[in-house]
This record gives sequence, C-alpha cells and structure tokens, in this order.
Amino acid sequence: MMRKLAAEALGTALLLLSVVGSGIMAADLSAGNDALALLANAIATGCMLYAIITVLGPISGAHFNPAVTLAFALRGEIPPKDACAYVAIQVPAAILGVWAAHVMFDLPILQTSTTMHRTGIAQWSAEIIATFGLLFVIFGGIKSRADAVPTLVALYITGAYWFTASTSFANPAVTLARGFSDTFAGIYPAHVPAFVLAQILGVAIAVPILSWLFREN
Repeated sequence: MMRKLAAEALGTALLLLSVVGSGIMAADLSAGNDALALLANAIATGCMLYAIITVLGPISGAHFNPAVTLAFALRGEIPPKDACAYVAIQVPAAILGVWAAHVMFDLPILQTSTTMHRTGIAQWSAEIIATFGLLFVIFGGIKSRADAVPTLVALYITGAYWFTASTSFANPAVTLARGFSDTFAGIYPAHVPAFVLAQILGVAIAVPILSWLFREN
C-alpha cells in the first residue's frame, strides 16, 4: 500500500507540475496570445499524463484524481479504506506540485489565484461533461484495450482543453491545487467548490451508465 500511495503522490505532483509549469512557460512565451498558450498547456499536460499513467499505472492504477478514485470505489474495484487513502495523498501532492512549479520559475511559492472567469452554468456543465468523458475513456479503454488507456486519457484531456468551456479540469485535486497558483492555470478559490461538486456529479452520472455500457456480456 505504501508503494501505491507513493505512486499516487508522485504522479499527482508531476501532473500539477506540468499543468502549472507549462501554463507559466506558455504565458511567458506567447506574448499575450491566449490560444497559443492554451495549446502549449494542453500538449504538455497530455504528454505528462501519458508518461505518468504508463509508468505508474502498474503500481497504483494511476488514478491521480479523486474523481477517478471515487468512480472505482463506487464500482467496487477499490476498497473504501484504500480509496480514502488515495484521496488523502492526492490532494496535498497536487499542492506540492504547484509549489514546485513556482520554485522552478522563480515565483513566490505561496499564492492565491485571482483568475475570476471560471464560474457559471457553462463552466459547471463543462466540468460535468469533462469528468464523464474522462471516465468514459478510462472504463471503455479498460474494457476494449487496456494497454491503450494512457494514450486514450492523454488524447482526451489534450482535446478536452479545447472542446470544453472550462478547459477540462475534471479532477478535484487539480482544481483545489490550481487555486493556489495566481498564474495562467489558476482558478479563484471561491470558484473551486462548485467545480468540485460538478466533477462529483459527473462521477455520479458516469458510473451507472458506463458500468451498464461496458458490462461483461
């Protein structure tokens, strides 16, 4: 179990390091071109997801996401005690990943985001859809071709940065941690709870539908 928790901590921290670090780099180099910055941010995040899921998946299952852990727990594929331990390590690891990105780019470590536009029905519905879609590619991939799951998740998140209004957080740990970064990837802390609730709702919708869709014949 300790190896599993270590893998979840390392993977989640690296995920946030890529999200926030690439956001900082993209904003610095794009000269105010938000579309270019978002493209760079999406590609870097997708690349990191492929790497960490491929490498750490055999150890912990490569959740790196309380929503994914909750979905597996609701399906009875991870014991509740283990699921709670996963979430308990994912959240602080995500924050540590954000702080590591700040250190790497010589920014103040402790920050609070002032990004104000991540709220409203469009954003919340996007998070429901983004979370549903993430679980769709995970459980569908496991059912049809398990070795392709890292690629499926990486491609899905890269695309979802662009086709969702919220840029597809789809991860409560990521959402919370990005509240501690006043950078391109940030989210105003007061907007975090609604995002997390939308993500949990996405899980609640996805689990029964996908369990039925991908059930054993």
